[in-house]
Order: sequence, then C-alpha cells, then structure tokens
Amino acid sequence: MTQQAPQLSVVVPVFNERDNVAPLVGEITAALRGVLPFEIVYVDDHSRDDTLDVLRALKAQVPELRVIHHVSQSGQSTAIRTGVKAARGAWIATLDGDGQNDPADIPKLLAQRASAAPDIKLFAGWRVHRRDSGSKRWASKWANAIRSRMLRDATPDTGCGIKLFERAAFLDLPYFDHMHRYLPALMQRAGWKTVSVPVNHRPRSAGVSKYNNLGRALVGIADLRGVAWLIKRGKLTQVREIE
Repeated sequence: MTQQAPQLSVVVPVFNERDNVAPLVGEITAALRGVLPFEIVYVDDHSRDDTLDVLRALKAQVPELRVIHHVSQSGQSTAIRTGVKAARGAWIATLDGDGQNDPADIPKLLAQRASAAPDIKLFAGWRVHRRDSGSKRWASKWANAIRSRMLRDATPDTGCGIKLFERAAFLDLPYFDHMHRYLPALMQRAGWKTVSVPVNHRPRSAGVSKYNNLGRALVGIADLRGVAWLIKRGKLTQVREIE
C-alpha cells in the first residue's frame, strides 16, 4: 500500500540511546496514527552502542520510520538539521531521544497551531514540572534567566526538546552548533512569532545523560554572545511583488 505523503515529520536525534528507541517509537505511532499522515526521522549521531542496529530492526516493523546515520559524531544541532533537511513534511516536531519528552504532547502542539495566527512559526514545549535532578534544574533556571535577559525572547524554557515548527522557516535560520537551544530567539529575529506551550516531562528511564552542567554553561556563554550579536546585526525588510 502506498504511504500517504506526510504532513508532519517527527525528528529525533539520538546518540547511545539503544534502550529508549523502541519505546519512544511506539509512543510516537500511538500518538499520531489516525491524527494526520506523518513520518518519523531518526538521526543516529554515530552512536557507539548498537542504537543503529536497533533502529534497523525497528524499521522493518514501522512503515513510518526512516533512519539516517552520521558517519562521524556531529552533535545534536547538526543531527536535528540533518533530520529537518531530510524531512518530507511541511511541519516538524522534534523530540529528545532519551524519552523524557512525551509524544502524547505532539497533538497538543498541533491543536495550538490549528488555532494560531499564521505568523506563529514555532510552538515550544515548556517543562513546567521538570523531572531532572536538583542540580540540573538549578542550572537550567540560571541559564534561562541569563538568556532571557540578554536575548529578550520571552521564552521560559528554550532547552525543552519537544517543539513544533515550520520546516521552511527553520531552514532559513542561520546554522551553527548548539543553535537548537536558541530557536525562539532566532525565529523572532527572522520576523516570526513564537509561543510556549506547557508539556509533560518524564524521568529518564534508561541510559545516561550526554551533558554535564559545567560543560553546558561554558559553551552557553559563547553561544549567548554570538546569538546576541546575530540579533543586533539582523535586518528585516518588507517586500512586495509588483503585479
């Protein structure tokens, strides 16, 4: 049977998440089958465990699943961009591969989009009740406060992995490593509006986190300065076609 062209592409970047792949794919299909035509694009960022083998086996069972592999480790932002470029849907939903984002929230984001103005191109998940360690929650709160003050993006939680955005608008943004943490500010810089939507957040059930607070903070300082510069140097021009 011919697969219907997807309206939505769910992009999931993964690195060493072999035990989280099958449960998350099952939850995505349960949330979206019968809602709209969709595809799932997993991007394996050169995992060192057998994540890719698990994905290969699962691909034979799940017709919506596509698998892309980085031949060298390139980071989460690059993996997301790889998935978005390969996606066939006009809209993209992203999820972290660790299972902490709840795929059942994707229909909630789609419902928000259905009633939103056309100039809103990003619906960002907002983890109102974090299910992380105390140190991780504190570090995130500190980082969000600094980012909000510098970028004035009116977004309480840019680090949440579940987002819904227009593919074309995303691909028009400047690309750099770690850009996925600054999507609201970058979308606003491009002249689009963004909204934050409360979503569920779950404890990690398998595997280990790939980040530490100190490393993330050190990289974040440089990133913030760069994004602030991009915003300052950005320029929007109104255009119209002459009939």
